[in-house]
Amino acid sequence: MPASTIVTGMVLSAMPVGDYDKRLVILTKEIGRISAFAKGARRPNSALLACSQPFAFGEFTLYAGISSYTIMAAEISNYFGELRDDFDQLCYGFYFSEFADYITKENNDEKDILKLLYQSLKAIGKNTIDKQLIRAVFELKIISLNGEAPQVFACVKCNKNSRETALEEGRLPSGRYYFSASCGGILCEACRGNDRNAISVNTSTLYTMQYIISKEVEKLYTFKVTDEVLAELKLCIKNYLACYVEHEFKSLEMLNPVY
Repeated sequence: MPASTIVTGMVLSAMPVGDYDKRLVILTKEIGRISAFAKGARRPNSALLACSQPFAFGEFTLYAGISSYTIMAAEISNYFGELRDDFDQLCYGFYFSEFADYITKENNDEKDILKLLYQSLKAIGKNTIDKQLIRAVFELKIISLNGEAPQVFACVKCNKNSRETALEEGRLPSGRYYFSASCGGILCEACRGNDRNAISVNTSTLYTMQYIISKEVEKLYTFKVTDEVLAELKLCIKNYLACYVEHEFKSLEMLNPVY
Protein backbone atom coordinates (compact mmCIF):
# COMPACT_ATOMS: atom_id res chain seq x y z
CA MET A 1 0.00 0.00 0.00
CA PRO A 2 1.42 3.46 -0.88
CA ALA A 3 2.20 6.03 1.80
CA SER A 4 -1.05 7.87 0.99
CA THR A 5 -4.20 6.59 -0.63
CA ILE A 6 -7.84 7.54 -1.17
CA VAL A 7 -10.56 5.20 0.06
CA THR A 8 -14.34 5.34 0.01
CA GLY A 9 -16.01 4.51 3.26
CA MET A 10 -18.23 5.32 6.22
CA VAL A 11 -17.32 6.25 9.78
CA LEU A 12 -18.66 3.56 12.10
CA SER A 13 -17.55 5.14 15.37
CA ALA A 14 -15.44 7.98 16.73
CA MET A 15 -13.57 8.11 20.03
CA PRO A 16 -11.74 11.08 21.61
CA VAL A 17 -7.97 10.69 21.89
CA GLY A 18 -5.83 13.11 23.82
CA ASP A 19 -6.88 16.75 23.98
CA TYR A 20 -7.88 17.39 20.37
CA ASP A 21 -7.71 14.18 18.29
CA LYS A 22 -10.15 11.42 17.42
CA ARG A 23 -9.74 7.75 16.60
CA LEU A 24 -12.17 6.69 13.90
CA VAL A 25 -13.28 3.25 12.80
CA ILE A 26 -14.04 3.41 9.08
CA LEU A 27 -15.55 0.71 6.89
CA THR A 28 -13.96 1.13 3.47
CA LYS A 29 -14.67 -0.34 0.06
CA GLU A 30 -11.02 -0.94 -0.72
CA ILE A 31 -9.39 -2.25 2.46
CA GLY A 32 -12.24 -3.29 4.75
CA ARG A 33 -12.57 -1.99 8.30
CA ILE A 34 -9.72 0.20 9.51
CA SER A 35 -8.84 2.50 12.39
CA ALA A 36 -7.56 5.97 11.55
CA PHE A 37 -6.57 9.02 13.55
CA ALA A 38 -8.08 12.42 12.79
CA LYS A 39 -5.59 14.80 14.35
CA GLY A 40 -7.06 18.04 15.66
CA ALA A 41 -10.59 16.94 14.75
CA ARG A 42 -11.97 18.17 18.09
CA ARG A 43 -10.84 21.74 17.49
CA PRO A 44 -13.76 24.03 16.51
CA ASN A 45 -12.06 25.20 13.31
CA SER A 46 -10.67 21.82 12.25
CA ALA A 47 -11.10 20.79 8.61
CA LEU A 48 -11.68 17.24 9.88
CA LEU A 49 -14.45 18.17 12.32
CA ALA A 50 -17.36 17.22 10.05
CA CYS A 51 -15.82 14.05 8.62
CA SER A 52 -15.05 12.62 12.04
CA GLN A 53 -18.69 12.01 13.01
CA PRO A 54 -20.47 8.62 12.90
CA PHE A 55 -22.28 7.90 9.61
CA ALA A 56 -20.09 10.31 7.58
CA PHE A 57 -19.72 8.74 4.13
CA GLY A 58 -17.32 9.81 1.41
CA GLU A 59 -13.71 9.75 0.28
CA PHE A 60 -10.90 9.78 2.83
CA THR A 61 -7.29 10.53 2.02
CA LEU A 62 -5.17 8.43 4.34
CA TYR A 63 -1.52 8.40 5.27
CA ALA A 64 -0.35 4.88 6.02
CA GLY A 65 2.08 4.80 8.90
CA ILE A 66 3.93 1.78 10.24
CA SER A 67 1.07 0.61 12.45
CA SER A 68 -1.86 2.99 11.84
CA TYR A 69 -3.57 5.34 9.41
CA THR A 70 -3.91 9.10 9.67
CA ILE A 71 -6.62 11.08 7.87
CA MET A 72 -5.13 13.88 5.82
CA ALA A 73 -8.33 15.11 4.12
CA ALA A 74 -11.90 14.02 3.40
CA GLU A 75 -14.72 14.81 0.99
CA ILE A 76 -18.02 13.77 2.56
CA SER A 77 -20.98 13.14 0.25
CA ASN A 78 -23.54 12.10 2.89
CA TYR A 79 -23.66 12.87 6.61
CA PHE A 80 -27.03 11.16 7.23
CA GLY A 81 -27.99 14.21 9.24
CA GLU A 82 -31.64 13.18 9.27
CA LEU A 83 -30.79 10.38 11.70
CA ARG A 84 -29.69 12.89 14.31
CA ASP A 85 -33.10 14.57 14.25
CA ASP A 86 -34.93 11.44 15.42
CA PHE A 87 -33.80 9.48 18.48
CA ASP A 88 -35.18 6.13 17.25
CA GLN A 89 -33.49 6.51 13.87
CA LEU A 90 -30.24 7.43 15.61
CA CYS A 91 -30.42 4.29 17.77
CA TYR A 92 -30.94 2.09 14.71
CA GLY A 93 -28.05 3.81 12.98
CA PHE A 94 -25.73 3.14 15.92
CA TYR A 95 -26.83 -0.50 16.05
CA PHE A 96 -26.23 -1.09 12.35
CA SER A 97 -22.82 0.56 12.60
CA GLU A 98 -21.88 -1.46 15.68
CA PHE A 99 -22.92 -4.70 13.97
CA ALA A 100 -20.87 -3.81 10.87
CA ASP A 101 -17.90 -2.94 13.10
CA TYR A 102 -18.15 -6.32 14.83
CA ILE A 103 -18.48 -8.47 11.73
CA THR A 104 -15.98 -6.87 9.32
CA LYS A 105 -12.17 -7.06 9.23
CA GLU A 106 -9.24 -5.16 7.77
CA ASN A 107 -8.01 -6.24 4.32
CA ASN A 108 -11.24 -8.16 3.66
CA ASP A 109 -13.57 -7.50 0.75
CA GLU A 110 -16.37 -5.75 2.61
CA LYS A 111 -17.93 -3.85 -0.32
CA ASP A 112 -21.31 -5.54 0.01
CA ILE A 113 -21.53 -4.94 3.75
CA LEU A 114 -20.64 -1.28 3.22
CA LYS A 115 -23.37 -1.08 0.58
CA LEU A 116 -25.83 -2.79 2.95
CA LEU A 117 -25.01 -0.35 5.73
CA TYR A 118 -25.44 2.65 3.41
CA GLN A 119 -28.78 1.42 2.03
CA SER A 120 -30.05 0.52 5.51
CA LEU A 121 -29.31 3.99 6.87
CA LYS A 122 -31.06 5.51 3.86
CA ALA A 123 -34.10 3.31 4.48
CA ILE A 124 -34.21 4.31 8.16
CA GLY A 125 -33.94 8.00 7.24
CA LYS A 126 -36.78 7.82 4.70
CA ASN A 127 -39.12 6.45 7.36
CA THR A 128 -41.42 4.77 4.81
CA ILE A 129 -40.85 1.16 5.94
CA ASP A 130 -41.35 -0.24 9.44
CA LYS A 131 -38.03 0.18 11.28
CA GLN A 132 -38.37 -3.28 12.80
CA LEU A 133 -38.59 -4.78 9.31
CA ILE A 134 -35.50 -2.80 8.26
CA ARG A 135 -33.66 -4.17 11.28
CA ALA A 136 -34.71 -7.75 10.50
CA VAL A 137 -33.64 -7.39 6.87
CA PHE A 138 -30.30 -5.88 7.90
CA GLU A 139 -29.55 -8.60 10.45
CA LEU A 140 -30.37 -11.50 8.14
CA LYS A 141 -28.54 -9.99 5.17
CA ILE A 142 -25.36 -9.03 7.03
CA ILE A 143 -24.88 -12.53 8.46
CA SER A 144 -25.61 -13.92 5.00
CA LEU A 145 -22.95 -11.70 3.45
CA ASN A 146 -20.60 -12.95 6.16
CA GLY A 147 -21.17 -16.52 5.01
CA GLU A 148 -23.40 -17.59 7.90
CA ALA A 149 -26.85 -17.62 6.30
CA PRO A 150 -29.43 -20.11 7.54
CA GLN A 151 -30.58 -22.74 5.05
CA VAL A 152 -34.06 -21.62 4.00
CA PHE A 153 -34.27 -23.16 0.53
CA ALA A 154 -34.40 -26.83 1.58
CA CYS A 155 -34.66 -28.92 4.72
CA VAL A 156 -31.34 -28.84 6.59
CA LYS A 157 -31.64 -32.55 7.41
CA CYS A 158 -32.89 -34.29 4.25
CA ASN A 159 -32.06 -31.52 1.75
CA LYS A 160 -35.54 -31.62 0.23
CA ASN A 161 -37.83 -28.65 0.04
CA SER A 162 -41.21 -29.02 1.71
CA ARG A 163 -43.06 -29.29 -1.57
CA GLU A 164 -40.94 -32.25 -2.73
CA THR A 165 -41.43 -34.05 0.57
CA ALA A 166 -45.19 -33.57 0.52
CA LEU A 167 -45.58 -34.82 -3.04
CA GLU A 168 -43.48 -37.92 -2.30
CA GLU A 169 -45.78 -38.67 0.64
CA GLY A 170 -48.87 -38.25 -1.56
CA ARG A 171 -50.23 -35.12 0.12
CA LEU A 172 -50.52 -31.45 -0.72
CA PRO A 173 -47.64 -29.13 0.32
CA SER A 174 -48.20 -27.62 3.75
CA GLY A 175 -48.69 -23.91 4.19
CA ARG A 176 -46.34 -23.89 7.18
CA TYR A 177 -42.70 -24.78 7.73
CA TYR A 178 -40.41 -25.04 10.74
CA PHE A 179 -37.38 -22.89 11.43
CA SER A 180 -34.72 -24.33 13.73
CA ALA A 181 -31.92 -22.03 14.80
CA SER A 182 -29.99 -24.88 16.41
CA CYS A 183 -30.21 -26.99 13.24
CA GLY A 184 -29.31 -24.01 11.05
CA GLY A 185 -32.45 -23.47 8.99
CA ILE A 186 -35.79 -24.94 8.00
CA LEU A 187 -37.04 -28.44 8.73
CA CYS A 188 -39.64 -30.29 6.71
CA GLU A 189 -42.56 -32.07 8.38
CA ALA A 190 -40.75 -35.39 8.30
CA CYS A 191 -37.62 -33.96 9.96
CA ARG A 192 -39.38 -31.74 12.47
CA GLY A 193 -38.56 -34.19 15.26
CA ASN A 194 -34.93 -33.08 15.15
CA ASP A 195 -35.97 -29.93 17.02
CA ARG A 196 -39.29 -29.85 18.81
CA ASN A 197 -38.63 -26.18 19.61
CA ALA A 198 -38.53 -25.25 15.92
CA ILE A 199 -40.69 -22.23 15.08
CA SER A 200 -43.68 -22.85 12.86
CA VAL A 201 -43.66 -20.26 10.05
CA ASN A 202 -45.95 -19.76 7.08
CA THR A 203 -44.92 -19.69 3.44
CA SER A 204 -44.85 -15.89 3.28
CA THR A 205 -42.27 -15.75 6.07
CA LEU A 206 -40.16 -18.42 4.36
CA TYR A 207 -40.32 -16.60 1.03
CA THR A 208 -39.35 -13.36 2.77
CA MET A 209 -36.22 -14.95 4.21
CA GLN A 210 -35.38 -16.47 0.82
CA TYR A 211 -35.77 -13.07 -0.83
CA ILE A 212 -33.56 -11.28 1.70
CA ILE A 213 -30.77 -13.84 1.41
CA SER A 214 -30.80 -14.15 -2.38
CA LYS A 215 -31.46 -10.61 -3.64
CA GLU A 216 -28.88 -7.89 -4.21
CA VAL A 217 -28.69 -5.16 -1.59
CA GLU A 218 -30.31 -2.49 -3.78
CA LYS A 219 -33.60 -4.45 -3.88
CA LEU A 220 -33.90 -5.22 -0.18
CA TYR A 221 -35.95 -2.27 1.05
CA THR A 222 -38.67 -2.39 -1.57
CA PHE A 223 -41.37 -4.45 0.18
CA LYS A 224 -43.59 -4.58 3.23
CA VAL A 225 -44.99 -7.55 5.17
CA THR A 226 -47.96 -8.32 7.38
CA ASP A 227 -47.71 -8.10 11.15
CA GLU A 228 -47.77 -11.91 11.37
CA VAL A 229 -44.89 -12.32 8.94
CA LEU A 230 -42.87 -9.61 10.70
CA ALA A 231 -43.39 -11.27 14.09
CA GLU A 232 -42.28 -14.67 12.76
CA LEU A 233 -39.34 -13.15 10.89
CA LYS A 234 -38.12 -11.30 13.99
CA LEU A 235 -38.37 -14.41 16.15
CA CYS A 236 -36.49 -16.59 13.65
CA ILE A 237 -33.67 -14.07 13.28
CA LYS A 238 -33.47 -13.38 17.02
CA ASN A 239 -33.06 -17.10 17.75
CA TYR A 240 -30.55 -17.54 14.94
CA LEU A 241 -28.39 -14.63 16.09
CA ALA A 242 -28.47 -15.97 19.64
CA CYS A 243 -26.98 -19.24 18.34
CA TYR A 244 -24.38 -17.90 15.91
CA VAL A 245 -23.42 -14.36 16.95
CA GLU A 246 -21.63 -14.48 20.29
CA HIS A 247 -21.63 -10.79 21.01
CA GLU A 248 -23.71 -8.37 23.06
CA PHE A 249 -24.29 -5.10 21.23
CA LYS A 250 -24.37 -2.11 23.55
CA SER A 251 -26.65 -0.17 21.21
CA LEU A 252 -29.36 -2.82 21.62
CA GLU A 253 -30.01 -1.57 25.15
CA MET A 254 -31.81 1.37 23.54
CA LEU A 255 -33.64 -0.67 20.88
CA ASN A 256 -34.79 -3.90 22.51
CA PRO A 257 -37.56 -2.40 24.68
CA VAL A 258 -39.50 -1.58 21.49
CA TYR A 259 -38.43 -4.53 19.32
